[in-house]
Amino acid sequence: MTFWFLLLLGLITYLMVQRSVAKLTKTPVWLLWLVLMTPALLWTAWTAIYGGQQPPPRALMIWPLILCPVLYWFLFQWGRRSLQETQVEAEVPKTPALQELQLDVDPIAEPVPVRPIEPSEETQLRNCFPWSVYYIQNIEYRPQAVVCRGQLRTSPTNAYQRIKANIEAQFGDRFLIIFQEGLNGKPFFVLVPNTQTSKSKSNTGSEKLTRPGLAAMLLAVTLLCTTFVGTRIAGVATTTWQANPTELLKGLPYALALITILGIHELGHYLAARSYKIRATLPYFIPMPFFLGTFGAFIQMRSPIPNRKALFDVSIAGPVAGFVATLPLLFWGLANSAVVPMSEKTGILNPDALNPNYSILLAIISKLALGSQLTASSAIDLHPVAVAGFLGLIVTALNLMPVGQLDGGHIVHAIFGQRTAVVIGQISRLLLLLLSLVQQEFFLWAVILLFLPLIDEPALNDVSDLDNKRDIGGLFAMVVLIAIVLPLPQSLARLLQI
Repeated sequence: MTFWFLLLLGLITYLMVQRSVAKLTKTPVWLLWLVLMTPALLWTAWTAIYGGQQPPPRALMIWPLILCPVLYWFLFQWGRRSLQETQVEAEVPKTPALQELQLDVDPIAEPVPVRPIEPSEETQLRNCFPWSVYYIQNIEYRPQAVVCRGQLRTSPTNAYQRIKANIEAQFGDRFLIIFQEGLNGKPFFVLVPNTQTSKSKSNTGSEKLTRPGLAAMLLAVTLLCTTFVGTRIAGVATTTWQANPTELLKGLPYALALITILGIHELGHYLAARSYKIRATLPYFIPMPFFLGTFGAFIQMRSPIPNRKALFDVSIAGPVAGFVATLPLLFWGLANSAVVPMSEKTGILNPDALNPNYSILLAIISKLALGSQLTASSAIDLHPVAVAGFLGLIVTALNLMPVGQLDGGHIVHAIFGQRTAVVIGQISRLLLLLLSLVQQEFFLWAVILLFLPLIDEPALNDVSDLDNKRDIGGLFAMVVLIAIVLPLPQSLARLLQI
């Protein structure tokens, strides 16, 4: 199990480093990856040599966590590319249309700047910006984009709708119109060639966005993998179900509960996206024949998000739906779990002797489900459905982390804007890294979050604010995150008598 965990951590870390910093530094990705993996490699080597009964010394636990990030930063800065190499498209958002257009360029040929409009059309473009709505001051031509800067004279919603209508009247559907805040706090417009429209016209009916056959096949394989894992959680030996295949049915409670939670989470995203007419795929599960039996599920959105309201609704729909599905399954699973005495093996990641006090929300639900059976000297031997419910809490918390392209990152982006969301994301992942010094179980989370990009793709209208109702909904989501992640305070533990 340790080997598979290390392999999974190494793969995730490499992908994160490659995605986040490969274009920003000339330092080899493998070297940066090796520096980040050094703490995990040292701890794994210690466990392999001395066994799990003898914990690593405190110096071996703390110093690699301090020195390796410093060495990583030094190597990153040592090979950092010049500003001229990285700022060509720094402010131009990476919309799906622009990404497809860039992928169509021959990588061997010398890149040539593209002027999306002709010089004779510039007057038409300027006329699309009424001085009483958005007083345009200058137009910048970037590779495959036009940036229009000026002064906003009305509300962001009204400005975007008026100017979008004017540009569409003059240029049809040639452009995606993006409205976002600049580094100086002043909103600006970006016009990106709309390659999606031209492709859809030339390939009408050839592209199948939803592939129910593929989704069903991945669901079936994931159900099989999670069932095998579920038999192990239920205490059924491999030789037992090989001799008697009906024993595999004991793995179904875990498999069905986990797939229900993950599936409802992604369906929440899917239905919210469809309500805003955003093109999205069906949920696809990722089977894994070991560990948990699955690496989760995902959907792909193939069209840009229209505004921050849609960004918020689509992002929060998944965690809310998954959380609502998790609570009854977790409660039922805990009610059918066994209470065992505390031991040296008791922890947050041991389903045979789980200490619920590592999470405020888990402790409260455990007390409600088990009542007086659960005391301060008790741990819980989780029922397979409770294991799935506990994983549902972890999935909810991980997705609600306010960092980059996670659901929580989209939520704070929609509420506060992208600039403030970047600051919140940076603070959040540093706080989680500090928390991992106290609870080592959070170290994998901290590594993942540390290398997630802080900037996510903006909505087309990325300036208009949300209403108070959605602000309160976002605050509630953060309260749920804190209740899952933080340990139970001693005062509340005494009140609950656990």
